[in-house]
Order: sequence, then C-alpha cells, then structure tokens
Amino acid sequence: MAAARTNAQLVEALATLTNIVARDNQPGREDEMRLKRFMRQKPPTFTGGYNPDGAHRWLEEVENIFEAMACSEEGKDNLGNLYVTRGG
Repeated sequence: MAAARTNAQLVEALATLTNIVARDNQPGREDEMRLKRFMRQKPPTFTGGYNPDGAHRWLEEVENIFEAMACSEEGKDNLGNLYVTRGG
C-alpha cells in the first residue's frame, strides 16, 4: 500500500515537473520568459535627466542582475530593449 502511494506521488511530481519545463520552454517566447525572469529581480528604474551618479548606480545594478541571470551580450541587448520598450 505504501509503495503504491509512493509511486503515485512520484508520477504526480514528474507530471508537475514536465508541465513546468514545457511551460518555460515554449518556442518563440524565449525573450518573454527572459524578461519575466529579469522583472522578478525588481530592476531599478532610471528616469533620465542629468544624473551621472544615478546612471552609474543604475547600470551597476542592472549589470548585477544580468550576471546573476548569466545573460549573453545578445540577451542583455534584447532585455534592455524589451525593458525600455515596455516602460520599465
């Protein structure tokens, strides 16, 4: 009886994992998924204007997020464009 329950739990856990992997690997949505991961890090906003120190701090914080996400240079460009375009 316990073995059957354990097997059922394993089947349920594997099904859940399969759904998560399938959801996160949808062709054509890589940029969107990457942007969601980026936004979960609560990136700082930069309002512009003349603020060299603020711009430098903003850039450092965003670079830290990129590093934590192991972003390629192309990924950084894509995220930056999406973030600015969507009003981040």
